Formats: sequence, C-alpha cells, structure tokens
Amino acid sequence: MQTPSAAAPLASRAARDPESRASGFDAGKSPVIHVQGLGKTYQTARGALNLFEDLNLEVAAGEMVAIVGQSGAGKSTLLHILGALDTPSEGTVYCASTNVAKLSAREAAAFRNREIGYVWQFHYLLPEFTALENVAMPLLARNMKKVEALQTAQKWLSEVGLEDRGDHRPGELSGGEQQRVALARALVCGPRLLLADEPTGDLDNSTAGRVFDLIERLHRSHGLTSILVTHNMDLAERCRRVLRLGNGRLTEITDAGSKPLQAGNLG
Repeated sequence: MQTPSAAAPLASRAARDPESRASGFDAGKSPVIHVQGLGKTYQTARGALNLFEDLNLEVAAGEMVAIVGQSGAGKSTLLHILGALDTPSEGTVYCASTNVAKLSAREAAAFRNREIGYVWQFHYLLPEFTALENVAMPLLARNMKKVEALQTAQKWLSEVGLEDRGDHRPGELSGGEQQRVALARALVCGPRLLLADEPTGDLDNSTAGRVFDLIERLHRSHGLTSILVTHNMDLAERCRRVLRLGNGRLTEITDAGSKPLQAGNLG
C-alpha cells in the first residue's frame, strides 16, 4: 500500500506532541485493520438502505484513530463490523489477521473476548455486582479461576486509579468512575484492539478530558491499536488520524484538506 500524502501533516502533529512519538505506532507494520470494498445494506419498509459503499480502511499497529461524522452516518455500525458484532453485506474485513466476516457466532464471541476491548458511551456495568466483579467478568467467561480473575481485575482497577473503589457497586460511583471501570473491564483480557464508541459522550467536559487522558495513557503503555468514535473534535484531534464518515465513505481530515480513502491510498 502506498503512503498517503496526509503523512506530512501527521508527522508534524507527532513532532508537536512528543507523547505521540512514544505511542508505539509503526507505519511499516502489517495493519491490524484492513477493510476493502466494504458495503452494508439494510432492508427497510421503504426499500434497501445502503449505509456503506466501497468503504476502505487500514489501521496500523499502534495507531490511535478517531472517526467523526453526523448521527446516522454509520459510525457505530462500522465499529460493530470491525469488532465482529455485525457482518458486512460485501467486501473483506480483516481484524488482527482474522477475516471476521467469515466467523461463526461462536467463533466471533471467542475472537471478541481474545482480541478486542469495547468501551461504549454508556458503561453497561452490571448494577448488582461490585466494580471489581464487573472488571473480572470477561476473565470468568474464559473460565479463569475466580481468585486469579479477581486479582487481575484488582490490578486493572489500580491502572485506572480506582484501587480503593473495588467493593463499590456502579450506583455508588460517579459517571467518570463508572467509565473508568468499563475501560478496565474492556482491557482486562489484554486485547490488541480497543474500540470505543463515544466513550466520553455521557460525561461533562472536564471529566471527559480526564477519561480521554486515561485512554491515551493506556493506549501507549499497553501497545494498543485504538479506534474511537466521537463527536468531540477537540478530543478527536488528539488522535494520530481523524477520519470523517459520510455518504458511505471515509475521508481523512488533514491540515491540507480532506481526501477520500480509496484502494491503494488507505493508510
């Protein structure tokens, strides 16, 4: 694949931000995400709705990419397809060297548990369980012994600054604390890929900034490849790349203007 002309603005952004240079991003590595000719069609009462048409995307190991766009553009659907929660109508979708569109329901569930961490706008914590138990759930789903699962979950609560809140139930935590628990739960199994759908959308600006700071730190320290959907352009521009989804296509936003992501120009 050719390197897009957007490389220069991206490099200048990295030069302005020394932390981004330490993120582990390496454009020479094989992509963690490779999408070619993606199409997604829904049948509605008014006929076929084409959400995506010939959509292409590559995300290299260690990249942190933001996807923006109007409501209804298909941002969440795209994340669902990348994360084996939905299937495309056409095209190829490789995630972590796996053709996720070809997985059975059982294989997709195992793949998600092994390779992907999800964070949503709403934390979806189980209210009857403590923060520690919520974080441990994915490990217990892997049949890890409970003692070991709780020990690992405690380490992750410490990672997100909630080591003293493990015995609190979600209703006893603030919105920002609940989202940090959700982030710990998403990463407790050691996934390669973090998919975050409006992870700060339900938070006030100050709390949103702190949660995004945490996401950035964990992205760097754990060598993640991260794709975040957000309406907050201030936060989106802190990512290495910003992509706009509209009219079924992805367009890269750069200092030099926007350009469609086409086959042969995917980076």
